[in-house]
Amino acid sequence: MGKIASKMVRSYKWLLACWIIFIGVMGYFAFQLPSLLEGDGFRTDGQYEQVEEELQQSFGFPKSTLLVLFENQSDEAMASIIKDINSLQIASSIQSPLDDDSMYGEDVAYAAVHVNDESLEMNDVISSVKAITDERDGVQLTGAPVISEDINKASQDDLKQAELIGLPIALLILLFALRTIVASILPLVVGAVTIIAGFGLLSIIGDAYSLSIFILNIAPMIGLALSIDFSLLFINRYKEEMQQSNKREALITTIQTAGRSILFSALCVFIGLVAMSVIQVDIFMNIAIGGAVVVVMAVLTSLTLLPALLYVIGDNIHKWSIIPIRNDTQTKWRTFARKVMERPIIVTVLALIVLGIGIIPVSNMNVSIPTIDSLPESYESRAAYETIHETFMSEYESTTYVIAERDGDWLTNEGLEDMKQLEDRLKEPSVVDSVETLFSVSDFTSSEQLAAALEQPEVKQQLEPAIDQFITGDQLFIPVHLTVADNSSEAHQLMTDWSHTKWDVDVMFGGLPKFNQEIYQEILDNVLLTLLIIIVSTFFILMIAFRSIVIPLKAIAMNVIGLTSTFGILVWLFQGGHFGLEQTNIALILPVIVFSLVFGLSMDYEVFLISRIHEFYRQTGDNTEATAQGLANTSKIITSAALIMIVITGAFAFTNIVPVKQIGIGIAIAIFIDVTIIRLLLVPSLMKLLGDWNWWLPFRSKSKVKHSS
Repeated sequence: MGKIASKMVRSYKWLLACWIIFIGVMGYFAFQLPSLLEGDGFRTDGQYEQVEEELQQSFGFPKSTLLVLFENQSDEAMASIIKDINSLQIASSIQSPLDDDSMYGEDVAYAAVHVNDESLEMNDVISSVKAITDERDGVQLTGAPVISEDINKASQDDLKQAELIGLPIALLILLFALRTIVASILPLVVGAVTIIAGFGLLSIIGDAYSLSIFILNIAPMIGLALSIDFSLLFINRYKEEMQQSNKREALITTIQTAGRSILFSALCVFIGLVAMSVIQVDIFMNIAIGGAVVVVMAVLTSLTLLPALLYVIGDNIHKWSIIPIRNDTQTKWRTFARKVMERPIIVTVLALIVLGIGIIPVSNMNVSIPTIDSLPESYESRAAYETIHETFMSEYESTTYVIAERDGDWLTNEGLEDMKQLEDRLKEPSVVDSVETLFSVSDFTSSEQLAAALEQPEVKQQLEPAIDQFITGDQLFIPVHLTVADNSSEAHQLMTDWSHTKWDVDVMFGGLPKFNQEIYQEILDNVLLTLLIIIVSTFFILMIAFRSIVIPLKAIAMNVIGLTSTFGILVWLFQGGHFGLEQTNIALILPVIVFSLVFGLSMDYEVFLISRIHEFYRQTGDNTEATAQGLANTSKIITSAALIMIVITGAFAFTNIVPVKQIGIGIAIAIFIDVTIIRLLLVPSLMKLLGDWNWWLPFRSKSKVKHSS
């Protein structure tokens, strides 16, 4: 790596020039990213998608629907608004409460504006309709497209708010860690370049691949925190080396040492993110793509742009020192480490007890797919949707849609018999409230009766609207109303059972119960593989980095315990509604995302700490002294880096989108546990207990470990 480092230092002008050009181009694309994002990312290929497509193509279901809520409005006022919306020529049809009494309540009513034209930009449609509804008091616009746009807008606002909170505090921490203004500003510059470049690349990817709106929060959260952390650790090592050599040699040594640690750390984070793509749900694949992009950019900026800037700045890195340097910091950390190692068993037991207390609430964790409650109650689209749902759509807890297909006409004697048998079988589960077919709407109880009635022209003419509603060609549409919520375990089990049932005709299931079941099932089927990839890959990376089997096993075990404790605390916070948080279930995505992210992020600190311990161990062969020295040399900077990570991710606690809030708080808590209980207590105590066995690797003699250099 020495030759590469030397070449990079010699080519600093070319590196700077390339970065200036690259960031200019990426800056142009970066501003386009928000407009390319859509949807919450909860989508997977399955029967739900197929049924939705069939309902739209064969049974006239709209592609998009806007809902207009009227509160205390006269018929004339509603008619005027509907006429204005119709004049926009964007609606394929409008269901009006003036024509349908079921859309009219005591003081409220609603209209459904259906949009089928795929050439229309939904954002423009929403803006046009909203311009009409905003003119009247008591008229509000909602529906899935509006909610999606509001989440997008809230995500952009949240990102700005998190940056306004996190970056100034991060700058203060950098000042305390690096002591000079010049050195403290550099990580923020590197962080900004990382995000701009990352957003630019994601914008290019977004032209060919659908990206979720949540990427607008997750990618900067990861990229900013990582790039600032990497820069902080790199600059700190560079300043140490500057005390012993000139800037060129100091940079080469820093690239060889801190640069190597950054590469191993980034690789752990990268694998954690990419492993999520095993779960074929868009949001995991999006975060894998977005996270991988910003991790790569964080490494490139930290190992190419930052060294070039440091070379240009030279001795000015020490300029404008506003906080005096304290020389006793390492002595205090060394004393602390030795005190911990004096009673390693007691410290280990106490640390595990504290973590165990945090783990207790995990058994009560309730996970759910984020819905409209992702938005705060203050948003008009959420309030209006909840009013419509509670007033007009609460007759059934949930509805699943069945599409059945057979060879031949459904209106023949055999077809009607198949229809009746299918209806009877769908009614069997106790959670089914009712099943809609030609039999239920015509009050005929047998296929023979209905077949005979259809032979009479007058009866068939009366049933024609129902026939058109339920039958298209060889396809039969059956709504099945359930007495349980779409995200309940009972609905999940019903969809699973029906998916494994042998039916007399070909059937597919759709609706929210099926949607939830497919998402849950996809995660459950692949989450263990995801975790296995992360754990096994991390093991081999750390084994190669430190030439040890014990170090990676110990790091993995501590990470798993720390993360489980984190999940327990999150359950207590959110499900318990503590500290003023809205009481809510844990987002289904949170355990996977936080585990995948934090497992890699916390390895940052493991790699930086153990790397220094390993350096001293290779020099002295004394495990206890190497641990004390390694902790003394890295604790201040690792603590500062962790504080920055906590501030950047924790700032999302003040955001409006609930899943993002949970992820931000989850990462912040996990990092706090990692850098305090694990890094300062468990690591030194376990290093002391295991002694030279920490560095055990089969087929290698102990003497080679001690005296290699």
